[in-house]
Amino acid sequence: MSERARTPATAVDPGLLIVDKPAGMTSHDVVSRVRRIMGTRRVGHAGTLDPMATGVLVLGLERATKLLGHLALDTKAYLATIRLGASTTTDDAEGEVLAEADGSAVGEEAVRAGIAELTGDIQQVPSAVSAVKVDGRRAYELARAGEQVELAARPVSVTRFDLLALRRCASSTELDVLVECSSGTYVRALARDLGAALGVGGHLGELRRTRVGPFGLATARTLDHLADEPGLSLDIDRAVEAAFPRRDVDERTARALSHGQQVTAAGVDGTYGMFDPRGRAVALVQDRGRAAKPVLVIVPAG
Repeated sequence: MSERARTPATAVDPGLLIVDKPAGMTSHDVVSRVRRIMGTRRVGHAGTLDPMATGVLVLGLERATKLLGHLALDTKAYLATIRLGASTTTDDAEGEVLAEADGSAVGEEAVRAGIAELTGDIQQVPSAVSAVKVDGRRAYELARAGEQVELAARPVSVTRFDLLALRRCASSTELDVLVECSSGTYVRALARDLGAALGVGGHLGELRRTRVGPFGLATARTLDHLADEPGLSLDIDRAVEAAFPRRDVDERTARALSHGQQVTAAGVDGTYGMFDPRGRAVALVQDRGRAAKPVLVIVPAG
């Protein structure tokens, strides 16, 4: 049966879809396929994954696309393989080799010391093929056009960088690692910098994102599974509940929020969700002094 034949005939409910992205597809490719499977054009994604990477990609459908810009996806987790013994133009296995050295004899203690230096609050120069903008253009666009890309170091936080396994190869060493980090951290840059510090060069061999913010692989669905059984990972109410602190309010307050009006502050830092007596997410709000101001009305009046 084709994906078109599986497309739901009824309207699509708003919510989030957590996709386990396969290798070889861009994030836009995933959005395009989900549009066909779910039968709606209103699909967007929060953040991106490189084509070589697999794992968690958060998509919003219908009205939930408006949630994407408010989601606190500031922490991420990855499983990765780092290859020591060669540096590449893209800092990963898809780039051209710039320099090679015998990385098979790198000591484990030296590896652990290098990892420790790249853990915590660090200054990191993004990869030349990153999505960082330079004079209004993406760095990867400039790099692919053959232009020289010079990016400034910026602060990132690597809260966890664990060595899980070390394998010796003919002229290289492969490291399986677990990385937990802030948004904006490039794991390929960690591989590059670790290899440089060890004097043998390094690049990213494989990358799998296991978590973005509160969303992990436990709720992720493959595209093949989605094609067989179209459906959301979380409806819009459960999505707000999972991603934001929750405050339950009475019907009168919920009605005021649905009109975009301010209500009494709850004393909560950052963005939080307001839920009506029926358990519906009515709005995302932020405290401004004694008032809570809607930043996104999820259930407008009428």
